[in-house]
Amino acid sequence: MLFRLSNISKSYGGNAILRDVSFQVNPGEKIGLVGRNGAGKTTLFNLLTGREAPDAGEIVKMRGLKLGLLEQHVDFAGKETVHTAALSAFEDIHDIENEMRALERQMETDHSEPILERYAELQTAFEQADGFTYAARAEAILQGVGFSNDQWGMETNTLSGGQKNRLGMARLLLSNSDVLLLDEPTNHLDVDAVEWLEEYLTNYATAYVIISHDRYFLDRTTDRIIELENGRAVSYKGNYSKFLVERELRREQQQREYENQRSMIAKTEEFIRRNLEGQKTKQAKSRRNMLERLDRIEAVRSEKSGGNFKLRQVERAGNNVLTTEELAIGYGSKVLASGLNVSLHRGGALGIIGGNGTGKTTLLKTLIGEIRELGGKLAWGTKTNFGYYSQNLDDLHEGNDIISELRRVAPMAENVELRSFLARFLFFGEDVEKRVRDLSGGEKGRLALAKLIYSQKNVLILDEPTNHLDIPAREALESALGEYPGTIITVSHDRYFLDRIATQMLSFEADGSVLDYAGNYSEFHDWKAARLRSPEHAASSPDVEAAAEDTNTVSRASNLSKNQIQKIENRIRDLETRDIVKAEDDVAKLQAEMTDAAVAADPEKLREIAEGLNSAELRVKSLYGEWEDLLEQLK
Repeated sequence: MLFRLSNISKSYGGNAILRDVSFQVNPGEKIGLVGRNGAGKTTLFNLLTGREAPDAGEIVKMRGLKLGLLEQHVDFAGKETVHTAALSAFEDIHDIENEMRALERQMETDHSEPILERYAELQTAFEQADGFTYAARAEAILQGVGFSNDQWGMETNTLSGGQKNRLGMARLLLSNSDVLLLDEPTNHLDVDAVEWLEEYLTNYATAYVIISHDRYFLDRTTDRIIELENGRAVSYKGNYSKFLVERELRREQQQREYENQRSMIAKTEEFIRRNLEGQKTKQAKSRRNMLERLDRIEAVRSEKSGGNFKLRQVERAGNNVLTTEELAIGYGSKVLASGLNVSLHRGGALGIIGGNGTGKTTLLKTLIGEIRELGGKLAWGTKTNFGYYSQNLDDLHEGNDIISELRRVAPMAENVELRSFLARFLFFGEDVEKRVRDLSGGEKGRLALAKLIYSQKNVLILDEPTNHLDIPAREALESALGEYPGTIITVSHDRYFLDRIATQMLSFEADGSVLDYAGNYSEFHDWKAARLRSPEHAASSPDVEAAAEDTNTVSRASNLSKNQIQKIENRIRDLETRDIVKAEDDVAKLQAEMTDAAVAADPEKLREIAEGLNSAELRVKSLYGEWEDLLEQLK
């Protein structure tokens, strides 16, 4: 055992955040801590580190336990460089080195036995502490979290907030803590750095607990999920996807048990009422005592809404929404990317990823006309009317109240209509009178989305729209965008979001090239991995668009040979007459099995079928995606 929480309770101003929370963390466990914003996740970390004390309950820790905490906001004191700040994690090794250097100077004149023995002890300790490799480890981790060699000499007091957080992550990973407490570790990492961190944690021997809204990240780095809901903690074995299935099964079982118990209580109370004064009074009193001692099962509480972001109807744009030809973007004389050839059709969703500073937000600002293109052509289609969501939320006026801010996009709207619309974004009653400056990041994000959606634009340009949203709100946004009839262009590091939304991907690579792919993030990731392993094989793959000879050029394969066309047509026919039909039949069969009474009474069997149904539905979605991509190639 590393630590154990027993019946922990914590309240603020009479508001109970945690109620009788109990769980244990053991060596080597990889845990995800999930729950809505305000559920008490960060409070738990504060209790574990001793910053706060519980109102009730007990926290038991292993003797000498070393906790490593990564907070959402990291700062550094004094004037030190990025490199020395990372190396400061090895304070024990530095102490050993300093003593060894002092003894070496002493041994120039003193060869006594105690001095030689002490030096030998220090050499052994230095070796056991990986003293010969610690500098190389530090440099590898700095590169992993996104610090290039030429940034190692930067002073920490000149770093941005995101850079400080990444440096804090590096120092923590080097700290040799017994357990890591990571609060939103992916917040300031680009996709490459997140993937590096996933790989690092997958091979990490020490236990950790992660608070994160990044569902893809939780899937890849955890083998246990603890959910905080209504002040209580429930533990689930498996990663985030398995947690979703297990939670639904557990809730269904709990609701059945609650209804069965409620029926039993009603029948027992009726028996007591009829027999308390009759011949069976002894039995009636016995049953009354039984009811008084009965541990009552709670009904399953309906989940709090993550918001209703259902988008309003929009004017139909032309078929070709956006076309760029050899587009070059950047600032002044600094070109960030060039040779961009993008074709986006009505109803499509372009997902944009890439490292920090590679040009993602610059591209968006170029598309909306805030920055001029440095070369090439950019053309919007007919009847396009775009709305822009800035990740900095800089379109919000801090002095406005919420309802006045929404009125900026609808000056003539009635208060009743605006209040009703804001309620879909979880702003109720007096909430609409709050000043923008007093809102949390999540609330500001929801308000900015409310403004964008109310404006009825037929092209949405979104810069990190999920940044300030918790998981239920992200899921609500994904559902709304999935039904949106317009066109979407979005920069995002949320790969789960891109899997559900994107129909084509644009990736700004570290070498300055830009890759274009028809599909969502997972499909792009797999294609890119295959391309790196075998470029010739990836370029000839029938479901991948040929890469341009110029690595800075993004273009679709436009000239297909007769043989290629025949292969595509054959595959379309197989999909329509065989593969999709069979996959949909599989879904229907599993759905029928889910409703079988015998299956519903067997949690293990129900879990197995639910997992199979999830896989089958993903298979149908994948086949339809392939079918649409092939049809697009023939246009």
